[in-house]
Amino acid sequence: MSTDYQIGRDSDEEFTYRGHTLEELREMELAEFAELLPARKRRSIKRGLTNEQQKLLEKANGRGEEESANDPLRTHLRDMPILPQFVEKTFAVYDGQEFERVYVEPEMLGHYLGEFVLTRTSVEHGQAGIGATRSSKFVPLK
Repeated sequence: MSTDYQIGRDSDEEFTYRGHTLEELREMELAEFAELLPARKRRSIKRGLTNEQQKLLEKANGRGEEESANDPLRTHLRDMPILPQFVEKTFAVYDGQEFERVYVEPEMLGHYLGEFVLTRTSVEHGQAGIGATRSSKFVPLK
């Protein structure tokens, strides 16, 4: 893997995303940052953020880290790309039943918020009993 596209950091190194530090990314315009993203995220930003996504971005820009940790930003926008302004902030993302907390770290840049909140849980079925199908009708209840 070439160093141009290296994402992440070693234990002592500063975080870089495709050769840019987090401070540089925060100073970039949205269209300029979009050029660094993978194709699907770049296309969604180039087509323009929805009104709801714009509001979420404005709310995230107006919050400090201390305020964000105590009272996370609640959102249903699972398709919102994670931008440099979201780093070190906490979001409460809706999973279909409840809001799950997500603390955004630099390594999450370029992903969607919904990728970090699962919508499906594992199902553990009980034993067959009264009202079950015909094949399991004769399973003893004791």
